[in-house]
Amino acid sequence: MNHGESEDALVLEAQQMLAAGQSEEEVFAELAARTGEWGVCVLAVCLALSVPRMDAEARLREVEPLLAEFTVGEEEDLAFVLTFGQVFIVDRALEEHEEHIRELLGTAAGARGGYPGGLLGWFRTGELTKIFLYFAKTRFRDGRGSPPDFWAAMTTAGALLASQGGPDHAEVMAGLERCRTQAAAIGTKY
Repeated sequence: MNHGESEDALVLEAQQMLAAGQSEEEVFAELAARTGEWGVCVLAVCLALSVPRMDAEARLREVEPLLAEFTVGEEEDLAFVLTFGQVFIVDRALEEHEEHIRELLGTAAGARGGYPGGLLGWFRTGELTKIFLYFAKTRFRDGRGSPPDFWAAMTTAGALLASQGGPDHAEVMAGLERCRTQAAAIGTKY
């Protein structure tokens, strides 16, 4: 399958499938099984999701060696791996206020000693409230991370999130209160 009309047709079909409620994983698996052109299908799904072409092509180049490890009939398995590897994730551009919150959460992650890899997708898609609520439950083990820096960043991020209101406002306020309590308790230890 060559670029041009065939690729455009696959992009359009992928858009229609996504609009009908199918997941990126399902769309890729179905198109890949039908066409056998896995690379073109990766590109088509990314473009259908509005991933910029240069980024979509870079993602395809990164996973091309992986495609060779699967055989015909394993399209669903490949789709799962591509989804898990965040090939189809859409990075969200944030407003300045939101970007500041994301930076604070990144600071908190560093002070915490890192975070589970699954949270990377939340950082990329701007799921700031989810990250905040996840981190607000943190319990430090002796000698790991920097609790004062963590709770300071979390308190500031929580206050900024709380100022936005939103459907999770009560949960954010509860998380912010926990962060303030932990920051105060840590402050007396150091």
